[in-house]
Amino acid sequence: NKPQRGTVLAVGPGKLKKDGTRAAMQLKAGDKVLFTSWAGDEFKDRRETGEILVMRESDVMCVIA
Repeated sequence: NKPQRGTVLAVGPGKLKKDGTRAAMQLKAGDKVLFTSWAGDEFKDRRETGEILVMRESDVMCVIA
């Protein structure tokens, strides 16, 4: 399957590491990204007509400049 394209709407605080600290996020809201077609979980957004895809930062293949 071909990669999918999307825009990051929001990011969380980062992955929790074994020592209890959080890894810094490499993505930010507004980034245009490519990701695999099976990445994340979809759910309907009641505020908008589309669907939102929630995924881990590691599911993102690249940021498009």
